[in-house]
Amino acid sequence: MEARLNLFASPVAAKFTKHIVAAGRSLADSTLPTATQELVKLRASQINGCGFCTDMHTKDATAEGETSVRLNLVAAWREATVFTDAERAALELTEQGTRIADAAGGVTDECWANAAKYYDEEQLAALVCCISIINAFNRGNVIVQQPAGAYRPGQFA
Repeated sequence: MEARLNLFASPVAAKFTKHIVAAGRSLADSTLPTATQELVKLRASQINGCGFCTDMHTKDATAEGETSVRLNLVAAWREATVFTDAERAALELTEQGTRIADAAGGVTDECWANAAKYYDEEQLAALVCCISIINAFNRGNVIVQQPAGAYRPGQFA
């Protein structure tokens, strides 16, 4: 598959991408575990059907030491026993925050309260930002059909 638009050749898209990548880098300074961030990015990308981001975050998570078992079970996290309660809360928040159109009212109070049991206010802020940023990336990539497998580790460093 070839992308409809070369996002790297467009001055507007390049400037936008530069800013959104910079926003994402702010999460590196947060205390939200990197493993949780990658699981969140992977799950949202799966839900949104973004092959490019699914590929990227699988590779990034692997580079950070994530196991293939856990990565293979992200889509079935509810039934899987390899995730902590905190990770499960983050994945539920990710699903509800990503599937806004599917759920009347968006994120439920119960989902938020569950996440708040495991994450402090700064970590919750980082989690919200992480979910928001990956959803923005997913939508842009799906619109232009950025091909899966096109990501090279370090490409956005």
